[in-house]
Amino acid sequence: MQDQTPNGAAAELQEWTEGAHRNAAGLASTLGLAPERYADDPLLLLPGLQSYVDRLPLGEFEQSDWIGLHTDLTSYLGDLLVRRHRARWVKQDDSTSPAGYRFFVEAQGLDGKTHRVEPYDVVMEEFENLPIEIGRMIANAEAVLNLTPQVDEESLGDVSLEELMGEPGDSR
Repeated sequence: MQDQTPNGAAAELQEWTEGAHRNAAGLASTLGLAPERYADDPLLLLPGLQSYVDRLPLGEFEQSDWIGLHTDLTSYLGDLLVRRHRARWVKQDDSTSPAGYRFFVEAQGLDGKTHRVEPYDVVMEEFENLPIEIGRMIANAEAVLNLTPQVDEESLGDVSLEELMGEPGDSR
């Protein structure tokens, strides 16, 4: 039974947040990134994590392997969003969920509005669109949270690569 008092709910959310960080930092440590470096910038884990995921024998995975990988990637994604974008974990009641609730990451987008993403779902989408791409997973979550500028691709059609990249010696 869950403690539904304000203090109990806050404690549960704090425990979830700390657990996600511990799991992600443990994954970083396993992959050779010191916990202090991970805490400073979780994005430093991306190359090692991508290399690790690329080498996994996904075709031989059993259900428990998928659950473990899903948990690790969900923890990492959520923790990265919290640490890099001043986002926060929130718990939302949901009668359609087996647990009766879901955990989301909430952040203020570039539009000044609050947006939510469920890291669990973002990771599951990666599993449904193999190969798993950690950068794409992060970019998808950031896009849902409106943390990155939208690119008007039609207007880019008239822009040369040199203009986009800046001329050598250009101070832009």
